[in-house]
Amino acid sequence: MSTPQTLEPSKTVCVDPATGDIVGYSRTNTPEEARDALRRARAAQPAWAARSLAERKQYIARIRDYLVEHADAVSDTIARDVGKTRVEALATEVLTSALATDYYLKNARRFLKPRRLRNGSLLFLNKRSRIFRMPFGVVGIIAPWNYPLGIPMHEIVPALLAGNAVIFKTAPETQMVGRKIEEMIEAAGLPADVFVHLNLPGALIGQILLEPDNPVDKLFFTGSVPVGKILMAQAAETLTPVSLELGGNDPMLVCPDAHLERAVNGAIWAGLQNSGQSCGGVERIYVHQDVYEPFIALLKQKAEALRQGPDTHHNTDIGAMCTERQITTIQRQVDDALAKGATVLARVKIDPAHAQANFYPVTILTHVDHTMALMREETFGPVLGVMKVTDMEQALELANDSHLGLTGSVWSADTSTAVTLGRRIHAGVITINDHLLTHGMAETPWGGVKESGIGRSHGELGFDEMTQPQVVTTELLPFAKRNLFWHPYDAKLYQGLKGALRLLHGRGFGERLRGLFDFIRLLPRMFRD
Repeated sequence: MSTPQTLEPSKTVCVDPATGDIVGYSRTNTPEEARDALRRARAAQPAWAARSLAERKQYIARIRDYLVEHADAVSDTIARDVGKTRVEALATEVLTSALATDYYLKNARRFLKPRRLRNGSLLFLNKRSRIFRMPFGVVGIIAPWNYPLGIPMHEIVPALLAGNAVIFKTAPETQMVGRKIEEMIEAAGLPADVFVHLNLPGALIGQILLEPDNPVDKLFFTGSVPVGKILMAQAAETLTPVSLELGGNDPMLVCPDAHLERAVNGAIWAGLQNSGQSCGGVERIYVHQDVYEPFIALLKQKAEALRQGPDTHHNTDIGAMCTERQITTIQRQVDDALAKGATVLARVKIDPAHAQANFYPVTILTHVDHTMALMREETFGPVLGVMKVTDMEQALELANDSHLGLTGSVWSADTSTAVTLGRRIHAGVITINDHLLTHGMAETPWGGVKESGIGRSHGELGFDEMTQPQVVTTELLPFAKRNLFWHPYDAKLYQGLKGALRLLHGRGFGERLRGLFDFIRLLPRMFRD
C-alpha cells in the first residue's frame, strides 16, 4: 500500500504506510533536468568553495536552527512517509541530525586545517610538507527510505561545509522528507544550485550521475548490496570514487555474566524500533547456554507487551513497514525458518482494523540455525532469531559466518573481556552493552567491512570522505641552485649518496662516520654552478 504510485507522467503520489492515506505528491524530474542540474551545480561549486569557512558555517547553522524550530513538523513528515512512530522520528532522525549538524559546525575548522608532516629523513631537512584538504567538487548522495533524514544529513552537511556542491536523491517512498530537506536548504538561503534535490528512479539517477561525459566527482550511496555493486561497476568506467553503505545482518552476543534485563531491552530496541528497518539493527542473537532460558523468557514477556499499530498520541511502540516488498521478503525468511524447524517464541497481535496497512507483526523465533535464510540474509524487519550457544567462541564463529559486517555487539559485565571478544567480530562498528546507537553519535565513524560497504560516514573519518588530500611541499633553501641528486651525474655524486645511505643505516659507528664524511663532501654542489 505504501509503494509510491505514478499519478501522472510528472508526479509521484506518496502514501502513509500505517494508514494508506495520501500524504502528498512529488514532481518527478526528467533525465535532461537532472543532467542540467549537474551542470549547474558544477558551475556554482567553485564560488561556494571560495567562500570562507565562516561564511559557509553561517548557512549551515540555519539548517540546524530550522530543525529545532520545526521539529514537530519534520518529525510528522518522517513518520507519515516511513510509517515509523513520531517518537522514533524525533529521537533517531530530527534530534540526531541537529546534533550532527552542530558537531560538524564546531569541528569543521579542525578537520579542514592544513596539517604539517614531520620530516621522514635527515636528507630532506630543507623540505617542509603540509596536507591540505580540497573539496571533490560535485558530490552525489543517494539516500535510502529507512532513515530519510538521519542518514543523508551526515553526508549533506559535511559535503557543504567542505565546499562541495550536492546533488541529492532520496528514495521514491520518502519524497515528502526529501522535499522537507529541500525546504530546509531554501530556508538557510544557500546560493542557487549549490544543493539540488532530484526525484528520479534510482537506476536512472545512478546512470546519470556516473555518465562518462560529466560524472559527479564522488558518489555516496546507502542501500542494498546488489545496487551498490552495480553503481561501483559504473563508477569504475570513469574512476569516480564511491562510498557505499550496504546494510548488515548484525549479531548480538550475550555472555553468561550479561545484565539480562539490559540485554533484552537492548535487543528489543535495537532490533525492533523502526520496525526492524535499520541496517545496523540487531538481527541475530547468540545467547550463552547458562542464561539462555531466562533470556528468552524475558524477551518473550517484553516483546509481547509491545504496542504495534498506527501512531496515536505518541503511545505506539512499533510502527509500520515502509514498503510492501519488504514484507514479502520477511515472510519468505520466516516461512523458510519455520519449515526448517524454527519455533515462534513470541508474536505481537495487530488489530485487525489495520490488516490492510503495511504492518508485519513483531516475531521472535528460536531453534534457528545457519541453514535458514533468516540467519544468513539481511531481514530488515521486526523479526529476531535467537540461538543458544555452548560458549562464546561458538558465538563468535557464528557471528562471523556472514558475508556482511556492519556492526555487532557484546553484552557482558566484564567490559575488558567484552572488548577483547568484540574486536574479533568482523564488523566496522562494535558496541559493548548497547547496539545501533552509535549511528546517532556524530563523532563515531559509521561503515562496514566485507559486503557491508566501502568508506565511512560520521565523525572526522566521515568528514574526510568529503575532501581529497593535497600535499604541498616547500623549500627552505630556495636560493640553492640544485638538489643534491640533480644533474650532472658523476662518481663523486654516487659516492656521496652512498655515504648518506651508510650514515643513516650503517651497521657500526665507524661505518656511519665514514658515510658522514662522504655525504658532507657532497653538500657544496647544491650551491655551485
